[in-house]
Amino acid sequence: MSQLTDWMTRLRSARITSYQREGSDPDETDRPLPWFMMMLIGAMFMWGGFYIYDTPSGDASAWGDQRSLESLMPVLLPAGGSAKLDGAPIYSAKCVACHQGNGAGVPGVFPPLADSEWVIGSPTKLIQLLLHGVVGEIKVKGVTYKGAMPAFKSLSDPEVAAVLTHIRSQWGNQAPPIDASDVTAQREASAARTTPFSGGAELESLP
Repeated sequence: MSQLTDWMTRLRSARITSYQREGSDPDETDRPLPWFMMMLIGAMFMWGGFYIYDTPSGDASAWGDQRSLESLMPVLLPAGGSAKLDGAPIYSAKCVACHQGNGAGVPGVFPPLADSEWVIGSPTKLIQLLLHGVVGEIKVKGVTYKGAMPAFKSLSDPEVAAVLTHIRSQWGNQAPPIDASDVTAQREASAARTTPFSGGAELESLP
């Protein structure tokens, strides 16, 4: 019996010794960012906020770059150069979404420009239509459209003349070009107007 007790005592001692030799289970300790890294990140945030606050943003970003082709001409042309504005890129930027690349419009929604009496007819009415827009019913080639066309007062006189000259010479249209001076005269004549035309009827009443 004493031998058994002695053996169990030695076994217990050996087990305790083995436990003492074993290291503790591995554990991940906290490793915070160095203080200089925290200061750097904070300084970057402060600089970014100041930069956004101090930088002039101009117009709403959704409007994109509102510089006109006319204002860019001195940059695009060599010193002393001159060129006539091309209405095609203006049409592509401002008009093609509704009136389409072929000038056919969208049936029942947006009127066509090809062979349109408004396009190849009176320059005065066409200029006023583009400058101030129209809301309501307007008849084009015998079809009545009801909707809204926005005003394009923001375009310069040469740009208005260029895009109108473009649509008056495309898709089979054969109408004389429109000069920037004509646009200037019509803009001055309707300077007091702040609302779009009420349909084609009001446009028809123009001289």
